[in-house]
Amino acid sequence: MSKIKIFALGGLNENGKNMYVVDVDNDLFIFDAGLKYASDKMLGVDYIIPDFKFLSDNIKRIKGIFLTHGHEKYMGAVCDIVRNIPDINVYATKFTCDLLKRDFIDSDIKFDNLHLITAHKKITFGKNSVFPVSLTHSVPDTVGYVLNTEDGAIMYTGNFVFDSSMTGAYKTDIGKLAYIGKQGVLCLLSESEYAQKTGYTAPYNRVANDVRDVLLHNDGRVIVTLFTNHISRLQELFTEVSKTHRKIVVMGKKLQNIVNYVIDEGYVTFDKSRIGNLTNIEDRDSVILISNENERPFMNLERIVNGYDKYVKINENDTIFYLEPVQVGMEKISAKLSDDISKLGANVVMLSSSNHLLNHASSEDLMLMLNLMNPKYYFPVIGEYRHMLENANIASSIGISKENIILKLNGEAAIFENGNLTEEKEMIPVNELLIDGNSTTDIGELVLKDRELLSENGIVIICATLDKKTKEILAGPEVLTRGFIYVKESTQIIEKMKEISLGVINSNISNNYVEFNKIKNGIREELGKYLYAETECKPMIITVVTEI
Repeated sequence: MSKIKIFALGGLNENGKNMYVVDVDNDLFIFDAGLKYASDKMLGVDYIIPDFKFLSDNIKRIKGIFLTHGHEKYMGAVCDIVRNIPDINVYATKFTCDLLKRDFIDSDIKFDNLHLITAHKKITFGKNSVFPVSLTHSVPDTVGYVLNTEDGAIMYTGNFVFDSSMTGAYKTDIGKLAYIGKQGVLCLLSESEYAQKTGYTAPYNRVANDVRDVLLHNDGRVIVTLFTNHISRLQELFTEVSKTHRKIVVMGKKLQNIVNYVIDEGYVTFDKSRIGNLTNIEDRDSVILISNENERPFMNLERIVNGYDKYVKINENDTIFYLEPVQVGMEKISAKLSDDISKLGANVVMLSSSNHLLNHASSEDLMLMLNLMNPKYYFPVIGEYRHMLENANIASSIGISKENIILKLNGEAAIFENGNLTEEKEMIPVNELLIDGNSTTDIGELVLKDRELLSENGIVIICATLDKKTKEILAGPEVLTRGFIYVKESTQIIEKMKEISLGVINSNISNNYVEFNKIKNGIREELGKYLYAETECKPMIITVVTEI
């Protein structure tokens, strides 16, 4: 019999940054390693990942990171992790592996511990084993994971839907799921993002009819913006284009590489001779594809609308088609873009987020998974707390005891002994790393606060030069400001700032000795009080005193 702990380093009560840990008698199994994109308020931060200090401290106990599918919210932290922990093992299916290899090349990472796995082939780790099972999502080769222990199976779904129209690399193996359920599931960890939506997600996750309508009822060019890795949407688009005389033009190297790859590997079926090039951009019957990246939503479309793209210019006969419903948090950006497009005379077609869903499990999908798994305990994961709570209510409505439904926050462990949930409480330290540009380290809260201060109140720099021997002031103090006040209209304030700074400097020079720290702290304190009284602003104040 085993002692099992289940907890999250990220992904609970948030959108993204998914990373779940199962500790079975001190053997650690990590499921997914995702990122979360920063909001506009997090100035300069590109994305956020879970703090992997726990992984570094426990590397000898970790059997591997097991990735469910190739979306950034589930695999986006891998590059940062393996750069810092090169000995860790990562397991993924073919499509996810190939995406990771591209990321490793782009990030100049040499990593030899990436293991290709196949759905329905068991991976054994001593007395425990991991069994990947095929599930349906918007990318091929999506799997959930079953961790088999002496006390029963622990199932982690990742993202999934039940959609019978999905075939091949997108198909759910319901038979395997039913078999797993018959063997006895100790705990099911299931996604929560669409738990508040009634019914099944399918067929509302399909867009073929909308694509067909756009292609047939618009005579000019159709410019389509889509998320790069939503491959099933790409297939629906290509299927409808193949029924017309239109040609596809793919913009951007990354999107071109993805399109060529999925066609060559058979994940998408399309005649490549129907893919044009830059010479076809101005053709009235062209369908131009541009990518919509999560880290900067609608960046490529915005560049075109503002006239900065050197190849694509919008004209009044064009139709701009958003192939994905606008996600939460992107409404303002998309609304402004749509308004700008309308000013150019072009047509805009957007999919309603209420009638067009992404490939996440709605309430009926969740209930079907619960019935197939028949778990002893249920652990809602992936989503904000309100989604997790709704997921818990769904489980309760179909007969799972509330005492057997586990709601936790990041770092809070659910502890099982001999197959039973205990009342023991344990808090694993969790944090997040703010990643800026190519930096592999956390930029930290202090840097973020400095950026916020600079953006709101600007900066004031006080410069002075002293004689190294006599300590007399040779030049200054001079005042430089950026983003604070307009100097030409604020001469009185500038002169008063010089006067205050001069007084602080003189009061901290004695017996040919200069108290540099006291000068910096004194100027910051005295000027801060004065400037707030005059302007009600608190600029960043930096003092530079040099000796020559």
